Amino acid sequence: QVQLAESGGGLVQAGGSLRLSCAASGRLFSSYYVGWFRQAPGKEREFVGVIHWGTGMPSYTDSVKGRFTVSRDNAKNTLYLQMNSLKPEDTAVYYCAVKPNGYYSTRASEYNFWGQGTQVTVSS
Repeated sequence: QVQLAESGGGLVQAGGSLRLSCAASGRLFSSYYVGWFRQAPGKEREFVGVIHWGTGMPSYTDSVKGRFTVSRDNAKNTLYLQMNSLKPEDTAVYYCAVKPNGYYSTRASEYNFWGQGTQVTVSS
């Protein structure tokens, strides 16, 4: 069982930066994928980025490439999302999630454990 707690959301102007954190309790095995999703009002939850917990290899959706960086601190059992050059369309609730099966996926339905989410609002 894994429990996740996101923090770091807030209100920022377009062009600004935020860093989200996701603290995990419970063992994160090296085969796990740990990712970030977001959900804007009236829209489906969408994949943002993911990291393979063992290798640290990240992957991103096209809309955030070059602006967002996913990283992890194994010792602290914590996942991060550094968001730069934020745009109003990045406004959403951001969730971290864990997929314990050892294959890559961008589908939210394949992630078993979720945090409660943190609001990110980007003003124009």
